[in-house]
This record gives sequence, structure tokens and C-alpha cells, in this order.
Amino acid sequence: MTGAIALSLTACSNSSGSAPSPSSNGTSSGNTAGASTDKAASDIDTSEYGNLDPVELVLADSAAKGAAGSTFDELVAIKVSEITGGQLTIDTHLNGELGNDTDLLRQMQNGDIDIVGCQIAPMVSFIPELAIFDLPMVFAKHDGDKIDAVLNGDSKTRATLDTAYETAGMHLLGVLQNATYRLTTANVNLETLGDFKALQIRTMENSNHMAFWTAIGAEPTPLAWAEVYFALQSGTIDAQENAADTIVGANLSEVQSCLACTNHILYANQICINKASWDALDPAYQSALEQAVTEAMAEMRTQLSDIDRENKKILEDGGMTIINYDDSFFDEILALDGVRTLYDQIDQNTNGLAQILQDELTQ
Repeated sequence: MTGAIALSLTACSNSSGSAPSPSSNGTSSGNTAGASTDKAASDIDTSEYGNLDPVELVLADSAAKGAAGSTFDELVAIKVSEITGGQLTIDTHLNGELGNDTDLLRQMQNGDIDIVGCQIAPMVSFIPELAIFDLPMVFAKHDGDKIDAVLNGDSKTRATLDTAYETAGMHLLGVLQNATYRLTTANVNLETLGDFKALQIRTMENSNHMAFWTAIGAEPTPLAWAEVYFALQSGTIDAQENAADTIVGANLSEVQSCLACTNHILYANQICINKASWDALDPAYQSALEQAVTEAMAEMRTQLSDIDRENKKILEDGGMTIINYDDSFFDEILALDGVRTLYDQIDQNTNGLAQILQDELTQ
């Protein structure tokens, strides 16, 4: 089946966007992955699909080609074609070719696109239950296997999400993650909770994210990603938060000295299909697509850890101080009144799913 995912040193982005600094001439050097195969299709028994009509599905993703999300999409497409002997194929449109995340999700709901891959944040306006991913540091003390078991396994959390997707006219295929997170950069060493006080930090325009930063004493400032490098350079803002690949891609080590592994939001990609498209598939094709997603996630998870580790090394080699925290730091933050209030609000807004997630992570 599909084999190694080859790492390369080219640009990588996420849904918050990445913009090179003026000195980069439009290029950057974050670790990315590319899909490849190492097992011949002739080795796979595809006989059960021979009597089915060929089907082509359209998949779209705003992620740049070579980024982890788009590589995952391509891997799913390769695998499902191999599994079915080319009877079920996926036509991939990456790099925002068909629109941004919100555009793609609306097109999928309308039936113009079959499958969408994207990060979780843009999904929340379509599926409110996904606000559980905004729970600050809820995943921070757990490893990728435990998180995967809750998000992709036989859990009440996954069953509830499946129902929520169906209600929105979608079918959830999988959530790709491996306990890598959004991190914080600044020009002061963020060693203790007190160091975050009055820190002017650029965030996404997400009310839950902003409430978290306010609760720990920082001053969240939503700002267009294209403006972040210059705002950090000029001192208009003090800090920003993002995944390691985006920090590398935007060359932020040129204007920030500290990388704090706050692990406040899980760095995850989901892949889903229009419910009508799913229901129209023969059960054998449904099983093949689920198998392709499961196998692709298993292969990509190791690569996500490698990419994260390599990007942190790039930032450290670029002069940034890396700060890691033990569990007591996360416990101190989670005990804050403002953070507990935010947890309660998200639990209310998700009809108790936030508490279910916490319970299943600690079981």
C-alpha cells in the first residue's frame, strides 16, 4: 500500500495563513511532507469492486501543496484508488484553488464539492460542537494515542461528533493529529504564568481563544496574518501564537526570541464528506474510503511529530530560546477562575460534550 512520506524543506502553512518576511523573497523553510507509494497496485485484491460503477469524488483543501493537511488529502486519494483498483478515485484541488475554508465548506454543503479537508477552527461556525477543540490545554497532558482513541475510536465524544456532522449535512471521516499544538512566541522568556501579564498577543478572531488569553492576564489582539511580522518587528504587538510550521514559514525567529510550548490548542486537521455523497456510495466504496483515511492517518501521525520536532529545531538554530512546561504549569492555568468559566461556557454551548471529552481523556 502507500508507504513512506518524504520530508522536504519547503513552505508549509495552516488555516491561519503564513506570510514570508520581507527578507525571504517569497520563500520560507518549514518542514513539509510529500506522499509517495512503495507497493504495487497489483499486490492488492480489488476484485470486490470490479462489478461496481466507477465513481470520482472531488476533494478540496485550502492548505498549500506540501503542507501536512494537503499531503494527508493526497495520501487518502492514492490509497482509495489502490484499494479499489481505480474504481473509486478522488480529484484533489489544493492550495485554496476552489476557495478558502469557509467557501469550501459552503460548497460542500451545497453538493458542489464532495470532500473537504481543513483544520478545526473554520468548522465551528458550521458545527458548534467542535468548540470542544477551543478548550484551552485540554489535550496538553495527553499523548497522541490517547487523543486518537477519543477522537477516532469507539468513544462517546466521537459518536456525538458524528451525529453533529450528520445534522450539518456532512459525514466525518477522521481527525488527524499527533499531540502537536499551537505554540507562543515572544521577545521575553515566558517561564511562569506571571510572564504573560499584559502581553499583547496576536490571536485569531475567535472569542474562546481571546477569552483564554484574557483569563491568564494577556491582552489578545486579533490581527490579519499578513500584518503580524511587521507588527512584531515594530513592537506594535509583543507576541503571537501558531503552530511550529507556520512560525518557521513566516520567519518569525527574525523578530521573536522565545518559543514557549504552551500547547494551548491541538493542531488538528479533519476530513469530511457531503452526507448525500456519502449515502450515494456503495457500502463497499464507503468501507474503502474509511480504510484509506484510517491508513493515511496512521502513516501521517508519525510524520506530524517529525515535522513539529524539525521545525522546533529550525527555530532553536535560528536563535530562539525554547521553553517547555511540566504539568504543574498547565494545572495552574486550568485552575484560574477565568479559564474554569470558559470551560463551563463551552460545555454549555456543546450540550455537555466538553465534559464528556475531559472524562474520556482521563479514563
